[in-house]
Amino acid sequence: MQRVLRTAPVESFHIDDPFDTRLARWKHDPFHEVVQGMSDHVIMTYLGTMQRLERRSGTEYSAGMGRRGSITFIPAGSSSRWDIYGPMDIVQLYLSPELLDRVARECPGPAKPLIESTAQPDNVMATLLEMTLKSSGDPAYLEALYRQQLASLIAIHLVKTHSGIAETAKKAAGGLAPAILRMSLERLSSENEEDFSLGALAEAANLSRFHFCRAFKKSTGLTPHEWLRQRRMEQAMVMLHDPVLQITDIAGMLGYATLTAFCVAFKRHTGSTPGEWRRAAAL
Repeated sequence: MQRVLRTAPVESFHIDDPFDTRLARWKHDPFHEVVQGMSDHVIMTYLGTMQRLERRSGTEYSAGMGRRGSITFIPAGSSSRWDIYGPMDIVQLYLSPELLDRVARECPGPAKPLIESTAQPDNVMATLLEMTLKSSGDPAYLEALYRQQLASLIAIHLVKTHSGIAETAKKAAGGLAPAILRMSLERLSSENEEDFSLGALAEAANLSRFHFCRAFKKSTGLTPHEWLRQRRMEQAMVMLHDPVLQITDIAGMLGYATLTAFCVAFKRHTGSTPGEWRRAAAL
């Protein structure tokens, strides 16, 4: 895309999964050119001002207005001429065909080809893409787990909405088996960041990422990311009882890059800053 758009991405991330899922934000000028097919599926949403888009692929023609809350989906291998009449601010997620094939096998109903779309309204997908781009200020391991889960949700939503598969998936009948849940919580509680990547947790449970997340939430009421964040806040509260420990030291021990990021996360969880909580606990 850098060669096609003739600019570097404003931001880019590699999402830690086996499928080399990547995310990039681009700001580019008006564009009138043929874009050759890519090896990945591309799903994108729009952050900037509304712009008219036109796409021509053979005899097919589609047009729309790129605006907040709309998405464009380009299947792998699809080549088209694009006419974009104003500057764009976009988020693109690159998903491997292998990832969507796996998701499709886990969804009910017969497999169907993915359908291309241009600037179609989809607030759910647009919101997920924006959430994947944003940083919460959490430690790197929490950020990684957060983005892994969002990428999985995007892949599931994409398969359901762009291949004609009706939303007939039944809710999980139950959560994780007790032994699997215990093992998962032990891994999430470890100090080894590799233990609590979403892929490692799902593999250890012999489940897909989607089914692991669904069963984990059924068992605990929280996603793995939410559970891990809650545990870190519980650890912080225990540490704050020790008057010898400085709040800056606690933030570092819990993996936060800055004191500000830790204070924001702690207040979001408890309603108080670490200093306020410490003073109240000492009364």
